[in-house]
Amino acid sequence: MDIVAILKGLTIAALPIILAITMHEVAHGWTAYKLGDPTAKSMGRLTLNPLAHIDPVGTVLLPIILFILSKGTFMFGSAKPVPVNFNNLRNPKRDMALVAAAGPFANVLISIISLVILRVLEHIFVGNTIGNGSQMVLVPVFGMLEYSIIFNIFLAAFNLLPIPPLDGGRIVVSLLPHRQAYEFSKVEPYGIFIVLILWFTGIAKYIIAPIQIFIVFIVEGVSTILGRIL
Repeated sequence: MDIVAILKGLTIAALPIILAITMHEVAHGWTAYKLGDPTAKSMGRLTLNPLAHIDPVGTVLLPIILFILSKGTFMFGSAKPVPVNFNNLRNPKRDMALVAAAGPFANVLISIISLVILRVLEHIFVGNTIGNGSQMVLVPVFGMLEYSIIFNIFLAAFNLLPIPPLDGGRIVVSLLPHRQAYEFSKVEPYGIFIVLILWFTGIAKYIIAPIQIFIVFIVEGVSTILGRIL
C-alpha cells in the first residue's frame, strides 16, 4: 500500500473512529450522571468535544500503527476512560451494568443511524447521473458511513467481552451474586493482559464473532424498520 492510499484510508477512518469512541465514553458518563454519579460531569467529560476524550496513544498512535501494519485492513482505537465512582450510584450493583452497557449501546445506535443514512443516500444517488463534484463528496461520505457501521459494531462487540475492565466484564460483575462478583472482579488488574493474549492467539475472534453477528442482526433489523418509516 502506497503512502497516498494510506493517507486516504486514514482520512476516511479518522472521523468515524473519533465519533465512535467519543460517544462511547460520553454515554458512560451521561448514564452515570443520571444514576447519581456527577464525577464525569464535574471533570468536563460530558462533552462531545473529542479533545476532552482523546488519548495520544489509544486514539492517535495505536490506530495509525494498526492501520499501517495491517495494510489498511484494520484499525482500532480507544479514548480516555470516563471516570465513574460506582459508590455514588443510587443502586451500585444494578447501575454498574447500566453504565457499562451504555457505551456499547451508543455504538450500536451510531451503526443504525449510519446504515439508515447510507441507504437513504444510495437510494437518492446510486444509479443517477451526478457531476464529478458531487462524486468527489459522495465517495468519501459513503466510505465514512460504511466504516462507521463496521467499526461501531466491532467496538460494541469488543467491549462486551466478559472480561473486566471491559464493559462486558463489568456487566457480569453486576449480575453475579456478591461473593462471586467480588472474586470475579479480582481479574480486573490482569484483564488487559488476558485480552491481549486472547487477541494475539486468535481466540478472541471466536468470542467476538457471535456477539458481532447478534449486533448485526439488531442493526439490520432496526435500520430496515426505520428505513420503511422514513
